[in-house]
Amino acid sequence: MRVAAIDCGTNSIRALIADIEGDNFREVIRTMEIVRLGQGVDQFGEFHPDAISRTLAAVDKIALEIAKRGVQKIRFCATSATRDATNRHLFIDGVRERIGVEPEVISGEEEASLSFTGAIQDLSPAGGPFLVVDIGGGSTEFVFGTAHVEFAKSVNIGCVRMTERHFTNDPINPHEIEKARVDIQEAIAKAAAIVPITESKTFIAVAGTATTVAAAALDLTEYDRYAIHLSRISADKTHEVAEMFLNTTREQRLALGYMHPGRVDVIPAGALVLSEIMKATGANEFVASESDILDGIARSIAGQ
Repeated sequence: MRVAAIDCGTNSIRALIADIEGDNFREVIRTMEIVRLGQGVDQFGEFHPDAISRTLAAVDKIALEIAKRGVQKIRFCATSATRDATNRHLFIDGVRERIGVEPEVISGEEEASLSFTGAIQDLSPAGGPFLVVDIGGGSTEFVFGTAHVEFAKSVNIGCVRMTERHFTNDPINPHEIEKARVDIQEAIAKAAAIVPITESKTFIAVAGTATTVAAAALDLTEYDRYAIHLSRISADKTHEVAEMFLNTTREQRLALGYMHPGRVDVIPAGALVLSEIMKATGANEFVASESDILDGIARSIAGQ
């Protein structure tokens, strides 16, 4: 069965077209575009017209790929920003017109479950229990389990949300960093009240923040998802990279060969979230996974 999985978050929209037959999973194409759908949502509670326009333009491109590649089933999941926006119908109607499916505004818990399924697909169950952390644009999901989800919690400390809420200077000043750090630590404590974040055998981090931190830690000259996938990044290196992002200017970050231009503004906040989570868990390292919620959505379409 050829399926299309689409994940529209606060910062990016991503699509995966894959062939799934039983246990066989073959990726056909995987795309990502930074659209910043969540622009201003934390402050104003609704989508900005420009953000809807950018995102629907990206949906048009995905619709062409779906038509060209003979997709049989589609699932479109929208996450944090869409959960929070009062005018979400404008976006949902636009997607329906272009792709012919109703976007699902999934809960943080459903998002966590799908991320977990994708994140562990290339790892042996012997590595469990796993803690999967998905740092998105608007929220961060904490998921714990071995073969399936046992505990999950979503908290509102995504990289876009933290950037808009705390960071206004370039470079970011220490006072802003400390305010963000307190905000992040409070949210991690909420997650830790539900999810046993210190009890995992393997800590997996997924999505663009984690993979960009991994690219920096590996000293890559350009983004290489195959070098990043399943790499193990030490806690010390994670903290070092976070400090580097927080203490460089926008232009300095933009010059980094592995840095996606759409991630330049929000990577300092995202890296700070990851660094603080590593401190809270006590983990010595994290495994960077390029398999994430998209893979989980694709498998859910195929009934896995």
